Amino acid sequence: MFLFLLQHFFIIPRHALSVNQNHHPLHHSLETDRAALLEFKRTIKSDPNSSLSNWNDSTHVCYFTGVRCNKEHHRVWQLNLNDSGIVGPLSPFISNLTHLRVLELVNNHLSGEIPREFSSLRHLRLLLLEGNDIHGQIPDTFSLLVNLTVVDLRLNRLTGKIPPSFFSNCTSLKSVDLSFNQLSGEIPREFSSLRHLRHLLLEGNNLHGQIPDTFSLLVNLTVVDLRQNRLTGNLPPSFFSNCTLLKNVDLSFNFLEGNIPEIGSCQGLWNLNLYNNNFTGEIPFSITNATSMENLDVEYNFLSGELPSKIMESLPDLKFLYLSFNPMISAENNSNLDPFFSALCNYTSVVRLELEGMGLGGKLPTSIGKCVYLESILLEENNITGSIPPTLSNLTQLSQLNLTSNLLSGTIPEEISQLPRLQQLFLSHNLLSGPIPAAVGQFQLLGLLDLSNNKFSGEIPKSLGNLVEINYMFLNNNLLSGSIPSSLVQCRKLYMLDLSYNNLTGNIPPEITGLREMRIFINLSHNFLEGDLPIELSKLENVQEMDLSSNRFIGRVSSRISGCIALSLLNISDNRLEGELPESIGDLKNLKVLDVSVNHLFGTIPTSLSNIRTLRFLNLSVNEFSGTIPSGGIFDSVTNSSFLKNKNLCGSIPVSFSVVCCMIGCRYLKGIISAGKVESETETETKSQPGLIHNFPRITYKELFDATGGFDEERKLGSGSYGRVYEGLLPDGTHIAVKVLQLQTGNSTKSFNRECQVLKRIRHRNLIRIITACSLPDFKAIVLPYMVNGSLDSWLYPPSGPGVATSSRDQSPEVKKMWEVAIEELTELGILCTQDSPSTRPTMLDAADDLGRLKRYLLGDTTATFASSLGISSSTVGDD
Repeated sequence: MFLFLLQHFFIIPRHALSVNQNHHPLHHSLETDRAALLEFKRTIKSDPNSSLSNWNDSTHVCYFTGVRCNKEHHRVWQLNLNDSGIVGPLSPFISNLTHLRVLELVNNHLSGEIPREFSSLRHLRLLLLEGNDIHGQIPDTFSLLVNLTVVDLRLNRLTGKIPPSFFSNCTSLKSVDLSFNQLSGEIPREFSSLRHLRHLLLEGNNLHGQIPDTFSLLVNLTVVDLRQNRLTGNLPPSFFSNCTLLKNVDLSFNFLEGNIPEIGSCQGLWNLNLYNNNFTGEIPFSITNATSMENLDVEYNFLSGELPSKIMESLPDLKFLYLSFNPMISAENNSNLDPFFSALCNYTSVVRLELEGMGLGGKLPTSIGKCVYLESILLEENNITGSIPPTLSNLTQLSQLNLTSNLLSGTIPEEISQLPRLQQLFLSHNLLSGPIPAAVGQFQLLGLLDLSNNKFSGEIPKSLGNLVEINYMFLNNNLLSGSIPSSLVQCRKLYMLDLSYNNLTGNIPPEITGLREMRIFINLSHNFLEGDLPIELSKLENVQEMDLSSNRFIGRVSSRISGCIALSLLNISDNRLEGELPESIGDLKNLKVLDVSVNHLFGTIPTSLSNIRTLRFLNLSVNEFSGTIPSGGIFDSVTNSSFLKNKNLCGSIPVSFSVVCCMIGCRYLKGIISAGKVESETETETKSQPGLIHNFPRITYKELFDATGGFDEERKLGSGSYGRVYEGLLPDGTHIAVKVLQLQTGNSTKSFNRECQVLKRIRHRNLIRIITACSLPDFKAIVLPYMVNGSLDSWLYPPSGPGVATSSRDQSPEVKKMWEVAIEELTELGILCTQDSPSTRPTMLDAADDLGRLKRYLLGDTTATFASSLGISSSTVGDD
C-alpha cells in the first residue's frame, strides 16, 4: 500500500519502480530521473530537430541533450530544451525530477495545462515556459515552490486569476513574467510579500482594477510593465516615492487617470511609458530629478499646460520625447514655439520628437536647427504657421520629417536638399505654394515623398527621376501643370504614384513600362491628359489599382490590358474612349472594381466579365453599349446604376437592397408618413446613448478581439462588400460596433482612410460618430457606438404598423412592387447626383421633380413616370 501511494504521488512508471527496487526502493535516484525523462520523451509527438535522439538506454542520463546533473547528489538538476521545436503535452512526469533546480522549455509547442504535480519540485529555482501553447489556470499549488526566484510564463494562453498564495508564499521571487496571456482579475495585493522582487511583467492580459498601493513595499523593483491591460483609478502616490530603484516603468494602454505622481525619488529612472491613458494635469516638474531619463512617452492622455521647456533643461540624456495628442500649448498663449525648441535643442540629445495632433500654434523657429541629433520629427496636425525654416538643413541625421496638416505657407527652401539621410518627407495638407524645387531630387535615400494637398504650381521637376530609392510619391491635389516627365520612369522602385487632381497635360510617357515594381497603385485621374492609352500600361503586371479617370484620353481600350494580371481596381471613367470593351478584360481574375462609365464605348458588354469571381463593383453607365445584359457572376448582383444611359441595352436587372443610397432614399420616403416619430425616437436614442470612454486613440487588436468574443459569428451584426460589423462590449459595459474591413476587397484601404477622415470630423444628431480606429498592416477596423434601437432596416421594415409601414413580409405584391420601383429610382437618382462631371448630374429642379413624382406614385398615382433626370425608367425594369 505504501508503494502504491508513493507511485501515485510521484507518477513513477511501473518499470521505473522495478529499477528502483534493486537499489533504493523508497527514494528517488538518478535511475528514477532517467525513467521520468524517458516517460517525458514518450509523450512528445514531434521532435523536428532530433533534440531527444540520444535519450535512450545506451546513453547515460547526465549526457542526455539538455540535461545537467549535480555531481554531489548524483541527480538531474537542470533540464534545458529551449528552442527545440518539440511538440506534445507538458508532461507531469517532469515532477519526478525532485532535485531539479532549473526547468527551461522556452519556445516550443508544448500544450495542455501546467501539471499540479509540479508542486513536487521543491528545489526549483528557475521555471521558464515562455512561448508555448499552455492553457488553463496557474495552479495554486505553485505556492509550495518556495525556492523559486524566476518565473517566466509569457506568451501562452493562461487564463483565470493570478493565485494570491503564489506570491504570499514564494517570497524569494526576483523576477515574474506572466505577460501576453489571458489572465483576468485584479493584481493581488499579496505581491507586497515579494520584498526581493526586481522585475514584474504582466503586460498584455485582461487585468482590471487599481494598482495596489502595497506596491510601495516592493522597494527593490527596477522594472514594472503593466501595459495593455484594463487597469483603472489613480496611480498610487507612493508608487514612485518608495520604489526608488525603478529604472523602467511601462503603464501604457490602460485607463489610469488623475495626476502623474511626483517622480523625484527615482533618480535612476530612464524609461517612462504612460501613453494611452486618461492622465490629467501637467507633467510633474520633479521628473527633472531623473537625470538619466532617455525615453518619456505620455502620448494620448489629457495632459495640459505649456510644453515642458524647463523640464527639458534638466534631462541631458533625453533621446525620445513623445507628447502627441495632449491638449498642451506653446508659450505666450499658444503662439511661440521658440522657448520649447531652444531648451530641447540646447540641453538634450533628443533623437526622436513627436508632437502630433496637439493644436500647437506659432511658427517653426530657426532654433530647431540646433537639434543636431534629431533623426525623426513628427509635428503633423497642429496649427503651425509661417514658412519652413532653412535651418532644418543643419539636421544632418534627420531621416523622417512630418509637417502634414498644418498652416505652413511659402515655398520649400532649397537648403532642405542638404539632408543626406532623409528617407521620408511629409508636407501634405498645408498652404505651400510655388514650384517644387529641383533640389528635392537630390535626396538619394528618400523612400517617401508626400507633397499632396498644397498649392504647388509649375511643372513636375525632371530631377525627381533621380530619387532612385523612392517607393511612394504623392503630388496629388495641387496646381501642377505641364506633362508627366519621362524621367520618372527612372524611379524603378515606385510602389505608389499619385499625380491626380492637377492640371497635367500631354500624353502618358510610353517609357512608363520601366516602372515594373509598381505594386500598389498608379493614380493619374482628374487631369487634362490626352492621347491614346499607351499599350505599355499593360506591362505593369504587378500594379493592383489603376485610376486614369476624368482625363481626355481617346482611342480604344487595348486587349492587352489583360497583361495587368494583378489589377483589383481599374477606373478609366469620364474620358473620351470609344470602341468595344475587349473580351480579354475577363482575364483580370483579381479584379474587384471596374469603372468605364462616361465614355463613348459601344458594342455588347463582354460576357467574360461574368467569369471574374472577385468582381464586386461594375459601372458601365453613360456609354453606348447595346444588346442584352449578360447573366451570371457580377451581373446577378448589380443594379440599374451600373447601366444608366445606355439606351440600347435590354434585359432584366435584379434589385439590390444593400445599396446605401437606397436606404437613405427609403428613409426620406418613410419620412412622408412617419418622419416625426422616427426623428423623435432618434433624438431619444442619441440622448440616452450611454457615456462612452472618449480616449480610445490607440485601441489594440487584442482589445477588439476580446470585446467581440474573438469576432464571434454570433455577434456579427451585418456584412458588406468591404467587411463585417460585430457587436462588442468594452470593460466598462459600453456597447460598441466594430467595423472590420476585408483588406483583400477592392479599394478597402482607401475606403478605411476616407471613412476615418470623414467620421472623425462629422457631428450631427442623425449621424453616427466614430470613437476610434485600429490600423495594422493586416487588420483595419473602425469602432463606433452600438445603436441599441436597431438598424435603419428595422425602421424601414418594422414588425407592424399601418399602410406602407407594414413589414415587408406582410406587404401585398402590389405594394412590394411599388417599393421596388421607388428603390430603383432612388438608386439611379443617387448615382447621378454623385457623378464627377457636372454635365451628367441632374439639376436641383430635376431632382425635386422626380422626388415629387415618387411621392405621388407611392400615394397611389400609378400614372406617374420618372424620366426628367433619369436615363432609363426603373418602372419598366423586369416587366417583360
